[in-house]
Amino acid sequence: MSIQWFPGHMVAAQKKAAETMEFTDVVIEVLDARIPGASQNPMIKELGAARQRAHLKILNKSDLADPNITEQWIQHFNTIPQTKAVAISCKKVNEPKKILALCKTLAPHRGDTLKPLRMMIMGVPNVGKSTLMNAILNRRIAKVGDEPAITKQQQRHQINDHMILVDTPGMMWPKIRYASDGDLLAANNNIGKNAYFEEDVAEKLGAILLKNYPSLLQIRYKLENLNLDAINLLECIAKKKGFPLKNHLIDLEKASITLLNDYRQGLLGRITLETPKSRELMIQNKKTSLDIDEKKIDDV
Repeated sequence: MSIQWFPGHMVAAQKKAAETMEFTDVVIEVLDARIPGASQNPMIKELGAARQRAHLKILNKSDLADPNITEQWIQHFNTIPQTKAVAISCKKVNEPKKILALCKTLAPHRGDTLKPLRMMIMGVPNVGKSTLMNAILNRRIAKVGDEPAITKQQQRHQINDHMILVDTPGMMWPKIRYASDGDLLAANNNIGKNAYFEEDVAEKLGAILLKNYPSLLQIRYKLENLNLDAINLLECIAKKKGFPLKNHLIDLEKASITLLNDYRQGLLGRITLETPKSRELMIQNKKTSLDIDEKKIDDV
């Protein structure tokens, strides 16, 4: 079963965001650089497109992502009209400071005392919006934590006499269309823990890492053999870490949590779980599958 998560407070947040969009010049969408495609909220795209708003995509946590793939995503996003993409890490003091200048280039007709530049920060939960907001304003005004959905209300901030910035709660959308997106969002801790099982998500994550970053797994867990599937990987982690259960069984739950935490904290190395090409193929395969299912129905 695919992962779904849409807490009730997000309904009100969506409605409020739609209202604020009318008075916004630039949408700043914060993405996780490790899953730039999966961490895009389609509702943000729809709200911005309806008002023809310029769009700045921030690939945050770039210090944790594969730099070569991050560059692919930036090039991909920069082909979209009225869109600019940039990779940053809020841990680096100077990087968030360039955001305001980039917003100005997207709305050059705004940015004075008569017509202040109005910006709105948006994104799914736990991608670093509050950290970015604090860095831009150079003071702690938003609560920060390593869990989804801490911010629950919009906050408006007057940066100076010609710039206004609105912070919004992390927003999901009512139904995650692609099952793999739910897995990636869960792996990156963008979804509440009550919406998924760690073992299932760790197994999906392990499969991707074994395919694309086997050497990083080998170094971290001192693996002697990489001829493994995802379950074997979790078993190896459990044995290496000493997670036994009764009756000579091993604790796969603890191993799953270990893999997820090591990935999330960057202890495995710089990793990106999807590329523009892999995402395009995933969407195309999904469409092909739907076309086949519809044809079967028509033939009945």
